[in-house]
Amino acid sequence: MARRVDLNADLGENCGDDRALLRIVNSANICAGLHAGSPAIMAQTMAAARDAGVGIGVHPGFDDRANFGRTRMALSTFDLTALIAYQVGAAKAVAEGLGTKLDHLKLHGALANMASEDAALAKVCFEAALAVDPGLKLVVLAATRQQEAAEALGAPWAGEIFADRAYEPDATLVDRSKPGAVIHDSALAARRILAMLEADAIIAEDGARIAARINTICLHGDTPEALGMARDIREALHDAGITLARL
Repeated sequence: MARRVDLNADLGENCGDDRALLRIVNSANICAGLHAGSPAIMAQTMAAARDAGVGIGVHPGFDDRANFGRTRMALSTFDLTALIAYQVGAAKAVAEGLGTKLDHLKLHGALANMASEDAALAKVCFEAALAVDPGLKLVVLAATRQQEAAEALGAPWAGEIFADRAYEPDATLVDRSKPGAVIHDSALAARRILAMLEADAIIAEDGARIAARINTICLHGDTPEALGMARDIREALHDAGITLARL
């Protein structure tokens, strides 16, 4: 299966072994300090990513530290624009202070899930981010309203699938409250990823296949199995003849 794909992880959230994951992944989506982490943790993670040659992205979410950014919130367009601009601006400043730059943007948690269902909301988020840093590539949940919004803006984007999450038939993620929503078996995760890459499609829990452009694969850095899963998936991709390269 000759192709190139990026392997990314959500980092800077003050959980998991970020430095070990940075030796495995190609790109890092780094928390901007609201749903988790802190300014110092953001800077430390960016510096480690820079030194490891890993692409740096900003990972903004709701101001919801108590629930790790996984609580849905109804914000006005003004408030949502400010929320994104604040986080992207902070991340951009920290990255540039470290002599590096942001490569991409990826929405976090409940905000990402809402944007995958609502193109207008996704567009507000993406426009706010690009107003601060026009050079950002948008990492979108493949085949969802996020992709629709990115395409409507004419912005460069990368389609993402998840190694450790189950899918609904509309390409959105199965809610974490449901059984089987989070995959903990790295062998199963690797088989699913290879099947999706072979099919150029997201494979839902009911077997439905949704055609998708797959540029990057995400591993959640906050799960206990993250490091082992990252190693196993990287090895499986390598064995399948897939080249791993940053966005």
